[in-house]
Amino acid sequence: MLKQSISNNALLLAAFALATTFVIAGTYLSTQQQIKSNIRQAQQKALLEIVPDHRHNNSLLDDNKLVNDATLLGLREASRLFIATMDADNVAAIIPATARDGYTGDINLIVGVNVDGSVAGVRVLSHRETPGLGDAIDLKKSDWVLSFNGKSLANTDWRVKKDGGDFDQFTGATITPRAVTNAVKKALQYFAANQAAIFAPAANTTIHTATSEQP
Repeated sequence: MLKQSISNNALLLAAFALATTFVIAGTYLSTQQQIKSNIRQAQQKALLEIVPDHRHNNSLLDDNKLVNDATLLGLREASRLFIATMDADNVAAIIPATARDGYTGDINLIVGVNVDGSVAGVRVLSHRETPGLGDAIDLKKSDWVLSFNGKSLANTDWRVKKDGGDFDQFTGATITPRAVTNAVKKALQYFAANQAAIFAPAANTTIHTATSEQP
């Protein structure tokens, strides 16, 4: 009787586990498309903040290439860069970058670079910097990140003012703006070294990185 009871209970538990698995799988499949749609909308919003509609007429999310560069871009894994065009003419590239030397860890950002090599815009996507200090890199907290707009390798000293450069640091927090400033500079260097590959025909969907750390 005891063995029979154990067997019955085991079967019930197995049936319950199987039913739960089907429910979870069904829920996941039914919401997967909505999740993808939400992610796409969030990406589109960030890209459009850097290259707004009046500057391009292609689909930014669809015109992309895979890049995996740990030397200049600091990427931990392969990511997508996005290309903006107007009537098939190249306008800008939006390049992913990671500042690995943030005060409390990685700072992930995207850097828009115009065809002339100037910054179209920078947005921090994720970070764990100190609230009230390092988090001023977030546009929601301050407009500091807008100070990169229009800057290029040729016309800018890519250091914070404490180090003799052109960019403000934060009161009580120099490490964070220094890390972001250096990451933006390296994204510009990446663009300069790989511009031909970035804007090559769409069939070339993976960029084989060339590195050039210009001053």
